[in-house]
Amino acid sequence: MGPTRSAGGRVVLSERRSQVRTVVLGNSGASVSAMCLGAMLFGSRIDEATSMRLLDLYVEAGGTFIDTANVYAKWIPGCEGGESEALLGRWMKQRGNRAKLFIATKMGSRLQASGRGLRPQQIVEECDRSLRRMGIETIDLYYAHFFCPTTPVEESMAAFDRLRKAGKVRFLGASNHPAWRLAEANAVAAARGLTPYCCIQQRYSYLWPRRDASFDVQVAATPELLDYCRERKVTMLAYSPLLGGAYGRPDRDFDKRYDTPEKARRLEALASVARERNVSPNVVVLAWMMQSDPPVIPIFSASTESQMKENLSALALRLSDSDMRRLNGPADA
Repeated sequence: MGPTRSAGGRVVLSERRSQVRTVVLGNSGASVSAMCLGAMLFGSRIDEATSMRLLDLYVEAGGTFIDTANVYAKWIPGCEGGESEALLGRWMKQRGNRAKLFIATKMGSRLQASGRGLRPQQIVEECDRSLRRMGIETIDLYYAHFFCPTTPVEESMAAFDRLRKAGKVRFLGASNHPAWRLAEANAVAAARGLTPYCCIQQRYSYLWPRRDASFDVQVAATPELLDYCRERKVTMLAYSPLLGGAYGRPDRDFDKRYDTPEKARRLEALASVARERNVSPNVVVLAWMMQSDPPVIPIFSASTESQMKENLSALALRLSDSDMRRLNGPADA
């Protein structure tokens, strides 16, 4: 039984068949879910029971790729970081499903234990802490969460490589790195026989931000980064792909940093495709990412079962070449 349509005509997921397809993660050879579940607020703002139910729904749909970080969710009152990893650890232990999952976490953000940065000692110590919090022996994908200008890239890449050779991590990724730094790090890895970054996780959505927009420590994707990923077979993952739900919320204004000359035209194209396909704009954005060149893995989240099911329904939506031309065209107008 495949994808079906509701009485209103919207694409919905079958309850009887896994829908989450897989893609290859960069040049790693590893197969991962085409949509990655972000667990940032699980175990903090989203309570434990709800978090575990949402994780169960994702897995029931065939998903295996889950994203967290050692710092999640330090900024929530009463939290100090590590809550998301700890929740995932409890869930995996209860479900006995660790072997079926692809777990990604990150280090390098500002924590009381070691501070922010990519110093070799930090890399090793934070990896061990993440392993303990999740109760696992190996992290499938370990990210450098932020670009660190003070530590020589050679030292950071060598420390990450030692973790891989020790069996503590399988693959490496970068996050919030400008294209030039990603290229530099992978060039160093190639020259020294070290493990390269196979993917990059960046702020990215259907709307482009203004070129002068600042997101503090977050780094937005650029056309140059997409070109690098395409040419070097590095997978890009997108966080904040739905801009906090603004695409589907007429009552919610878009961040002013996305006020560009192309914005109105792109939103008009998005609304048109969504109406014709009888799906929400959020679903179109997620499908557009997965069908772009290069393909992008959206990191999505949900706080309710209905949000989870709506987001996953993007996997059943096949945009036509005409749809993609309309969605992409306004940026070039």
